[in-house]
Amino acid sequence: MLDLLPLLFFIVICLVLMAGYPVALSLAGVSLMFAGTGTLFGVFDTAFVALIPNRIYGILVNQNLLAVPLFVFMGSMLEKSRIAEELLKNMAAVFGRLPGGLGISVVVVGMLLAASTGIVGATVVTMGILSLPTMLKAGYKPSLACGMLCATGTLGQIIPPSICLVLLGEVISNAYQQSQLNDGIFAPDFVSIGDLFAGAIIPGLLLVAAYAIYILVISILKPEFAPSPGLVEGAEIDRPSLSGILLKGFLPPLLLMVAVLGSILAGIATPTEAASVGAIGASILAGAKGALNLRVTHLVAIETTKITSMVYLILVGAAIFSSVFRGFGGDVLIENLLGGIPGGAIPATIAVMLLIFLLGFILDFIEITFMVVPLVGPVLLSMGLDPIWLGIMIAINLQTSFLTPPFGFSLFYLRSVAPEQIKTEDIYRGVIPFVIMQLVLMMLLALMPGLATWLPSNLSI
Repeated sequence: MLDLLPLLFFIVICLVLMAGYPVALSLAGVSLMFAGTGTLFGVFDTAFVALIPNRIYGILVNQNLLAVPLFVFMGSMLEKSRIAEELLKNMAAVFGRLPGGLGISVVVVGMLLAASTGIVGATVVTMGILSLPTMLKAGYKPSLACGMLCATGTLGQIIPPSICLVLLGEVISNAYQQSQLNDGIFAPDFVSIGDLFAGAIIPGLLLVAAYAIYILVISILKPEFAPSPGLVEGAEIDRPSLSGILLKGFLPPLLLMVAVLGSILAGIATPTEAASVGAIGASILAGAKGALNLRVTHLVAIETTKITSMVYLILVGAAIFSSVFRGFGGDVLIENLLGGIPGGAIPATIAVMLLIFLLGFILDFIEITFMVVPLVGPVLLSMGLDPIWLGIMIAINLQTSFLTPPFGFSLFYLRSVAPEQIKTEDIYRGVIPFVIMQLVLMMLLALMPGLATWLPSNLSI
């Protein structure tokens, strides 16, 4: 019976979170409650509680995690200064004459916003407010428009520089080192966040290409689903004007993102240093467009503080949860459960992916990253899995869970800003093809791990 205490502990945590209580306080409060009860009955070693302050201090001084507020600032500045809105209009003008051109422009802008904001909620809401009314006015089928917006909004999970990849990279690196220590390797290798960024580029671009091709095919086979609206608002754009659009509206944000990601991949800057470049670059870009003022700066500062505080509070709660869970022998239970699955690493990986997918219905990606991955990561990596491949698989899995009806967070984000004539079933129906595309990508990664591992292995990060 005592062996099942970690499982009971985990279930209670999930139930409390499902009840709607604050994540960070739930993780810390329930964990300490179980620790106190376990101590009272002599089944918990208080030494695991004594380790918690050191773990929290390690979080607060972690240089890699300093990239989080900087990337959030960068994305928020591009959003609040309306650069993202201008980018969407410019791309709609560029792709307007193509079949499904408006939809393709939404995918391209969604990719760029994903690479700048890294926060799913911000991207989905921004894209929903800016482009959904335009797409509906152009005659797009509501389900296709909604599915497209939800899916492109979740690209922030996989396209670097992503907050998800920053956090996941830190956890995967710790899990990899722990697995090597468990195997008696006392000079362990490590995985950097830059490695994970590099590993995500090819899968992320494949996903963007799949979305764009799907919209193009739909617009050709069923033009009534995605009609070509022509040029934006019927404006005639000649060649010089089109060049101006590309130079003024598209090139500056693109150069900023290339500078941030390129400096990481080239080994010139750490993710934290590159994030600072992105934050300063976004401010300069907003100033050059005349959009930087005290009001925008205030809004960006408030948004950055809120999101960063949320992330760090969850990190603290997750650190407390992890310590208490291990104090109850949860790590041993997880190792026995996964190790007992017949067939070795492949069935164990499938079981973990299924667990993460299901937990994505009720938990946010940050909670899963810091609750589940530290527990299952060392066990799977000890079975010989590549840490970069495993990290990318988990990231895509978490991205898919954002889209899966009926509880996908991306669906709720879009529902909150969608016009009243949009039915909830339209949103649910629209995301199904995109969920299938993401599952196909996971299968491709399972069959061809090189899609995630080739680029990091050929870069010096």
